[in-house]
Parts: sequence; C-alpha cells; structure tokens
Amino acid sequence: MPRDPTDPKRTPGRYAYDGLARVFHEKARLSILSSLAANPEGLLFTELRTLCSLTDGNLSRQIQFLQSARLVEVWKRFHNNRPQTLCRLTNEGRARFLEYIGELEKVVASAQLSGAEAAASKRSRRDPPALGRTVPSF
Repeated sequence: MPRDPTDPKRTPGRYAYDGLARVFHEKARLSILSSLAANPEGLLFTELRTLCSLTDGNLSRQIQFLQSARLVEVWKRFHNNRPQTLCRLTNEGRARFLEYIGELEKVVASAQLSGAEAAASKRSRRDPPALGRTVPSF
C-alpha cells in the first residue's frame, strides 16, 4: 500500500531515504554503475573488471543482475577473432542511477547540516541563556 503523505504516522522520517534502492547500493554494483555512467559509450568487460577490481565471476554475476533489472545492456561480438563483451547503461538505467545519486546527495547534505547543528548546539550548551524558570534537580 503506498504511503499517504498527509498521514503523519505514515510519512517517512527525516533519515529514511526511501530513494536508496538496494539494486544500486551494493558496493560492486555501485562501482559498475559509476564506471558506466562516466563512460556513456560503454566499457568492455575487461576494462570494467580492471576499473572495479572485481573477479570475472563476480563482475559477470553483477552484470547479469543489473541486466535483469534493465539498468545495463550487454553486447557480445568478436574482434580479431577474440570475443568481446561491451556493457553500457540503458536510458532507464542512467535516469534511475542519476535519481539515486540525487538521493545520496541528500544524505550528504543532511549529514553536513546535522554536523553544523551539532556544532552550534555544543557552542550554545557552554553558555546557556537564563530561562527565567527553575530546573528540577534529579
């Protein structure tokens, strides 16, 4: 059931980050998608393996996973009688990855803001203003 944004019990918390999809958030997949996003024409399997520091088997499995999610497309061909595999982000994959990056930017901005708020709070705790009321002792 989709969340009703007007229901206060159903609204996500400040740090919920619903846009952080697991399909992107795993380290190897994030590495692959970042590499492909930086190379719109695509990368050969061997180039991707080197850039991401993955084994053949791990890279192959992650590419299959991303391909089944329609984020990556794969072409196989022969060049000088040697097989080559070219990987590239799909248009949908690029759009969804950019949305994911936008969500990560919110995480960073929120953490920086929280850090600034915490620093300001520490400064204000050193010299609290007079409140004009008594504070119960414990």
